[in-house]
Amino acid sequence: MQYFLELVISGLAVGAIYGLIAMAFSVIYKATGIVNFAQGEIGMVVAYSAWTVSTTFGTGAFSVAIAAILIGIALGLLVERLVMRPMLGEPVFSAVLVTVGLAVVLRSVVMIIWGASPHRLDVGEADAVIRVADIGIRVSQVMVIVMLLVAIAGSWFFFKHSRFGIAMRAVAADEKTSRLMGVSTAKVQAVAWAASSALAGIAGVLFAIIYNLSPTLYAVGMKAFPATVLGGFDSVLGSGASGLIIGVFENLVGGYVSSTLKEVAGFLLILVVLMVRPFGLFGEKEIERV
Repeated sequence: MQYFLELVISGLAVGAIYGLIAMAFSVIYKATGIVNFAQGEIGMVVAYSAWTVSTTFGTGAFSVAIAAILIGIALGLLVERLVMRPMLGEPVFSAVLVTVGLAVVLRSVVMIIWGASPHRLDVGEADAVIRVADIGIRVSQVMVIVMLLVAIAGSWFFFKHSRFGIAMRAVAADEKTSRLMGVSTAKVQAVAWAASSALAGIAGVLFAIIYNLSPTLYAVGMKAFPATVLGGFDSVLGSGASGLIIGVFENLVGGYVSSTLKEVAGFLLILVVLMVRPFGLFGEKEIERV
């Protein structure tokens, strides 16, 4: 029983990271209709930047978190303005291919600036262990789960009770009509990219705190992708919750079945679910009138 609980707790921690990145995928998709395949790379760049801030100024956990959010917002705005805004009005497939190219560029930038050697992002008491019923839980694991819950609550409030959140959904549904109704498409997409990059950046920093910081961190983006599919691309909250499901499922498969199968467990799960619900667990079924 103790082994099972340890697998579940560690699965919730990594699942919370998946959830944050999955929410970042969903925010971009909800506002632009684009799947951003550079999401993991953006999180990696923010994590490396936060590590530089930490080692240079010796800041604590709170300062590193604030730095990650600010760097993420700045990077998102930069990417939107220089890379994605020229793609407004272009076919979605072309925009998606641009994000693939952006991912390759960001990986190269990390290698050029920071090199291939792994680093340790040591922040305050993040490595301290809390004992609960003979089960050790690291403070960093609690931090990432709490951060996901805060992000889910904030997203719910934003999309449910703010005019800007409604505008983001409108732009994703019909960009041309939204423009005619007076919605600033460029502004909506800029906010979406900023929020998405901040979420991915927080996830990247927390991953680096729990594990290590290395150029392979970008792969977490693709491991989080099943959570977005499972929750539904149009459901930001569902994507966050599905990250927890994927994380726990992966850990249980790795612990009881095979550590090799753990790497593909998330993708196997979405294959099964999509055969029953093609629009995801929390996504809305699209109805087209002809």
